[in-house]
Amino acid sequence: MARIGFVGLGNMGAPMARNLAKAGHEVAVFDLSVEAMGRVEEARRASSAADAARGAGFVITMLPAGRHVREAWLGEGGMAAAAERDAVLLDCSTIDVGTARGVAEACAQSFLDAPVSGGVMGAEAGTLTFMVGGPQEAFRRAEPVLGAMGRTVVHCGDAGAGQAAKACNNMLLAISMIGTCEAFVLAEKLGLSHEALFEVASKSSGQCWSLTTYCPVPGPVPSSPANRDYRPGFAAALMVKDVGLSQQAASEAGLETPMGAKALDLYRRFVEAGGGETDFSGIIRMLRGEGGVGA
Repeated sequence: MARIGFVGLGNMGAPMARNLAKAGHEVAVFDLSVEAMGRVEEARRASSAADAARGAGFVITMLPAGRHVREAWLGEGGMAAAAERDAVLLDCSTIDVGTARGVAEACAQSFLDAPVSGGVMGAEAGTLTFMVGGPQEAFRRAEPVLGAMGRTVVHCGDAGAGQAAKACNNMLLAISMIGTCEAFVLAEKLGLSHEALFEVASKSSGQCWSLTTYCPVPGPVPSSPANRDYRPGFAAALMVKDVGLSQQAASEAGLETPMGAKALDLYRRFVEAGGGETDFSGIIRMLRGEGGVGA
């Protein structure tokens, strides 16, 4: 079993760290919030991020944004300086491609960008998908560690490739969810039941993950947030962040993605109307023209 340092114990990070400990790894955790560290009772509480990194074979961060990732790894008293030279460093945050590549280049150790898909439910169940960028040998070493937190682990290419895959995937997810919601709203207007549309579309050419796994109306998929009054799940504010990263990447690549841009505009409107802490599938409320979309 491995010695692992884990920094960033939010809604995703805490269950990921717990799953590592449950798999038998020796885990040291750190978060600026003492309360957050209490969520991972199975792990040792480190006194700082650098303390979590010392002596570990694998060091993992799960942080809000690129600036936090850069500071944690490369700032004064940063984790890269504290980590062993043969350690594998992994960042599971969702950040911009440029920062991921810059941090990887600045670290003396092998660095992997390994953002995830699957949301809080996937983190708790240990069924996340990891999209990984960085050296093949480091990926080979890290694969069993990632496998303790997820079901699917994919090496996407060199540094930054994991973040590139995440940006593309979540842009597609945002677009498909809006399309799924619009289909259900149209069905309602035409007098077609949710169940009838689901029965047809889930077995025809309209089939997609947003429909069959995360259906935005109550009933057809009992595990979807629609059955819990759209409690996340994956909050709409996070979708704005992720689709914003896709549009930043598209701009830097000199590419227009009109559907991605429209999806970002719609999700921003949903968040501005009060839906930021609502699950992203709750955008169906705005598409219906409901007031109090975040209620």
